Amino acid sequence: MTLFQPEQGYRYNSDTLLLYDFIASFTPKGELLDVGCGCGILGLLLKRDFPALHVNLLDIQAQNCEISKANAHANNIEIASFTCKDFLEAKFEHKFDMIVSNPPFYHKGGVKSENDALCLSRHSSALPFTAFATKVTKSLSNRGYFFFCYDPKQLDSLMATLLANGLNVEDICFVHPKEEKEASLVLIRARKNSKTLCKIHPPLFIYSGETFSPHVQTIFDRSQTKSVPWKA
Repeated sequence: MTLFQPEQGYRYNSDTLLLYDFIASFTPKGELLDVGCGCGILGLLLKRDFPALHVNLLDIQAQNCEISKANAHANNIEIASFTCKDFLEAKFEHKFDMIVSNPPFYHKGGVKSENDALCLSRHSSALPFTAFATKVTKSLSNRGYFFFCYDPKQLDSLMATLLANGLNVEDICFVHPKEEKEASLVLIRARKNSKTLCKIHPPLFIYSGETFSPHVQTIFDRSQTKSVPWKA
């Protein structure tokens, strides 16, 4: 899959590819909304692999919406809808079976980029998690799923916020740079109005020695993405 990306601004990284693989492992189906879609990579990969999915892409930034449309067209992938709006203010005609997102999660103590586009894409102040979870619940159908990745250091507040909004965490996978390193990312599947006990998946290690681990290399090989500079 060839993907246009901005020369300046947010560019997708391995987090999104790991989230894509995590979601794909559950064989997604139904109506899906990708919040903060960026260049569209997550929704486009899922639609490519699961053609029956009805994929909707949303981003607050006009350039990202333009790029995601171009990427869908370039790869001959049919997207149900494109929405260029703040998710917290968006109104939808129907509820979704799944909401997926690689949201901004750098906390308020982190150093902010001087680039406005990067700030919106990376820092939680652009999409506070409490408000995000509340909107997700309102936008999901009963028993719908919420897939996302986040900073594992904030797991305690994440769990509390999700539960307070009727979202029960059913699956968690921690991602580590190496086996001896602490987790740098957490992948989560939560479900609306669920009482299922939480499953902790085996940890995912990015590197084995100085090369990608076999599992991660398989994910990269499966995604088969190639970046091309976007020139407006």
